[in-house]
Amino acid sequence: MSDQDTKRLIEETLSSEVVFHGRVFDTIVKKVKLSDGSTSTREIVKHNGGACILPVDDDLNCYMVRQFRSPFEKILLEVPAGKIEPGEDPKVCAVRELHEETGFEASEVIDLGDMVCSPGYDSEIIYLYLARGLHFIGEKPDEGEFLNLEKIPLADLVKMADNGQISDSKTQLCIYKTVRRLGIEF
Repeated sequence: MSDQDTKRLIEETLSSEVVFHGRVFDTIVKKVKLSDGSTSTREIVKHNGGACILPVDDDLNCYMVRQFRSPFEKILLEVPAGKIEPGEDPKVCAVRELHEETGFEASEVIDLGDMVCSPGYDSEIIYLYLARGLHFIGEKPDEGEFLNLEKIPLADLVKMADNGQISDSKTQLCIYKTVRRLGIEF
């Protein structure tokens, strides 16, 4: 891409205002100048990000959580995950969530990359990990967090993601990246 093509895509921030400050995210309204000289407004959800981790045992069973998700008014099947605290390393967050939500520790935590959730309005990045060498030490869920832990074969999770039984994007991506990383074909 040429410098001219790149410059055409850049927006200049003219003003920025936090219009909502919450426990999980802030909402910012920005006035921007576009490359053609016109102005526009951007509404942005500012989020610290999150980390998720797919625990896979030696028999290729995975440990997943089911929990109620208020925005959708339904229970979703997901990989263990949580919000990154300000200044926290994403891997530390993933390992913490593994312990809190499943009761496992892992002797090996493999980085699977990251994903940008909804770049049109949300700054959230989710960091993806694979946990191997699992040993159970006991759960310690967060106060007010209610979830069910389920042991599901990795092959079944792939089928569930393929047929729409798993709708959560971080979970789908973590499953598919794990299969590729482990060099498995189903």
